[in-house]
Amino acid sequence: MKTEVTHIRPDIRRLLQSDQPDLVDFFNRTDLQTRRLRFCSQVSDDYVTSYAEGLVSSDSVAYGAFTDQALRGISELRILPGSWPRTAEIALMVEPDWQERGIGDALFDRVLTAAQNRNIKSIYMLCLRENKRMQHLAKKHDAILQFDIGEVEAALTPPWPTPMSLFYEMFTETRDYLQLISR
Repeated sequence: MKTEVTHIRPDIRRLLQSDQPDLVDFFNRTDLQTRRLRFCSQVSDDYVTSYAEGLVSSDSVAYGAFTDQALRGISELRILPGSWPRTAEIALMVEPDWQERGIGDALFDRVLTAAQNRNIKSIYMLCLRENKRMQHLAKKHDAILQFDIGEVEAALTPPWPTPMSLFYEMFTETRDYLQLISR
């Protein structure tokens, strides 16, 4: 008998340098299977710590999903340097106990808006063939999936920026920052 999972509305906000301790903690508390699905291979504690410490950088935009002020999921947009037209890669990761509650979908939406507003013309996402959740999420956002032996590549084309998409990102990031400093 399958248990019904309730969808939640996490607080999604852009991650800052000050979030690095939360990022390191998030990656270090994930299990080996979740890490393997995210990185497409087995990775060590040292690897995820190093990755988390460098996640917030000038070539990426990262968002976190928080519930009760705890980081439960992340999405990343990494712009590929020198690409023309502008191309980026996206990745998502949600703690297993918090999956299938709408967190991945909310993170995906937020990172797609970021790509749209940065004039990204092509987005790619790579996942293992067994990662059906990521494939479902990509298809839900109109991605074209290409299957290879052990992996799947999803390709998306974000729409052009609109005044509304620019306003949404500017407003939410300003609101999130003000909430963060008022704590």
